[in-house]
Amino acid sequence: MKEVQTTYMAKPAEVKRRWYILDAADRPLGRLASEAARLLAGKHKASYTPHVDTGDHVIVLNAARVRLTGKKAEQKAYVYHTHYPGGLRKVPYKELLAKKPEQIVTEAVRRMLPQTRLGRKMLKKLKVYRGSEHPHQAQQPEVWSGWRE
Repeated sequence: MKEVQTTYMAKPAEVKRRWYILDAADRPLGRLASEAARLLAGKHKASYTPHVDTGDHVIVLNAARVRLTGKKAEQKAYVYHTHYPGGLRKVPYKELLAKKPEQIVTEAVRRMLPQTRLGRKMLKKLKVYRGSEHPHQAQQPEVWSGWRE
């Protein structure tokens, strides 16, 4: 008789969440964001299940020191609409980096996650800070060393 093989599906109650620290200092924004999205989705775990949030919590430090390659620092702009007539707004990258560097990293990671309810749930586990201080010492976070270069 043939042995039946089954695929493991993680259940939300079985997921063990850990806390990781990513240092954004002198890292390219896209590489930082893709690594953070990978950790938030849980794709680094053997128990990854696409329809279950198996990801971990991610703390990004030094968001103000993230860098862009090439001329993107001068040319990149963030575009949004106020939902009023003529309400299209463009904010240059340099201006946003000076005022809200946390928003730059959060937006890059958000765009790399699924655009669904599950993606919004994953994004809530992302914590971004301008400097190297964070209030999550009680969670005993580990520095992430599994960078894919």
